[in-house]
Amino acid sequence: MLLQSKARTPASDSLTYLKLSLVAIIWGGTFVAGRYISSDTPPMLSASLRFMLAGATLTLFLIFSRKMFIKINRSQLVKILGLGFCGIYTYNLFFFYGLHYTTASRASLIVALNPAVMALFSFLFYREKLTFTKTSGIGLCLMGAAAVIFSKSPNTFLAENSDWRGDALIFGCVLSWVVYSVFCKTIVNEIGSLHTVTYSIWAGAAMLTATATATGQFNFASVSALSTGDFFSLLYLGAIGSALAYIWYYQGIQTIGVTRSGVFIALNPLTAVLLGALLLGEQLTSPMLIGGALIITGILICNRATPSDQRLNEGIYREN
Repeated sequence: MLLQSKARTPASDSLTYLKLSLVAIIWGGTFVAGRYISSDTPPMLSASLRFMLAGATLTLFLIFSRKMFIKINRSQLVKILGLGFCGIYTYNLFFFYGLHYTTASRASLIVALNPAVMALFSFLFYREKLTFTKTSGIGLCLMGAAAVIFSKSPNTFLAENSDWRGDALIFGCVLSWVVYSVFCKTIVNEIGSLHTVTYSIWAGAAMLTATATATGQFNFASVSALSTGDFFSLLYLGAIGSALAYIWYYQGIQTIGVTRSGVFIALNPLTAVLLGALLLGEQLTSPMLIGGALIITGILICNRATPSDQRLNEGIYREN
């Protein structure tokens, strides 16, 4: 039986919403953890080590939980390599090199387009319904994310802060993540979210390590120069921000769909700001709080059960 045929209940949906909210908090924390990594650490080395640690964490979990590894066929291998290439490898390349030409605030605003682009791709490729309710919720999320980002960095759109190359590369991050999210459905239904995430992360980590080695960023001197703080930051980025968060994110997609899961990404800038205020002493402003309220309202609207959702659930119950 395909995994997506499992019956959904209000309780299971509530657990999914909780996990996706925690994913947003975890990913918000990755921005804080990233600031603790020394500026002298080569970016491709950081990315490689992050996903090597994520892969190692997932491998240990598979072993100790006795889920072990499963055999995949050639078609599944191609899908895994594609997910690793898009969701891990190209995303990090676009992100790190994009930041050479644009500011972090502009990048955050562009990345906030994720839910909208994800909904469009889901509609085009999977005919996932784009109702007025979902569209309104996504719109509120975008407005809220923009309010949070502009409040933190009012000069986000000044011409001297960026050029088209940076914006284009960061939008490449959006497309990479959308592909990783939208086109995972088949392989997740075949081998499960845990094995899909584990295999795709190892594939992406291998690609990143090869590139970092070829460009001279991954070498013994660079690794030995890492401080204790760098290591613990990378451990958080890998074990929590990648391994755990990616699994919960894929489980969310499997349970409630790409569009409804994707809107939770709008919480990322809000959680990054809140954690920055809590851990780094950064200032909170009224527009940030208003933006946060818009984001949360948008997520609630987008995930509100409609009559068509209820009919779908009833159909799933009858099938089971």
